[in-house]
Amino acid sequence: MAKKLKYLVIHCTATPEGREVSAADIKRWHTSAPPSGRGWKQVGYTDMIHLDGRVERLVNNNEDANVDPWEITNGAKGYNSLSRHIVYVGGVDANNVKKAKDTRTTSQKEAMKKYVLDFHNRFPSVKIIGHRDVAAKACPSFDVEQWLEEIGIKQ
Repeated sequence: MAKKLKYLVIHCTATPEGREVSAADIKRWHTSAPPSGRGWKQVGYTDMIHLDGRVERLVNNNEDANVDPWEITNGAKGYNSLSRHIVYVGGVDANNVKKAKDTRTTSQKEAMKKYVLDFHNRFPSVKIIGHRDVAAKACPSFDVEQWLEEIGIKQ
């Protein structure tokens, strides 16, 4: 049964700055059996923003204000049936993969801004948050609330 969409959760892939990631990488990391993957039935994100700003759909979505069972991704435990999850490639320092860093390229920032503004225009009641707002993580390696204010979204 579909649930009302309540959150757009922004993530990073937690990969080193400048290193591209493919949809196949995400699928392998999330759906392969442990220890090489997490063993999930579905990947964690609906859309991925590549280094060049290209937005790639990872999981089909009918773009309405509900989360249908077939649209659920595994982005944030406890929030998945109420959320859409997007991810940008990067999020950690190229020289220290344990150090969170906002590595978004200019192209990624523009693509994310366009994506989020369009999303907010279509679903103004949906709260836009970072993964770190609902989990003990640094992801997405930047302050989403502050960024939203910078691009003109007040929640």
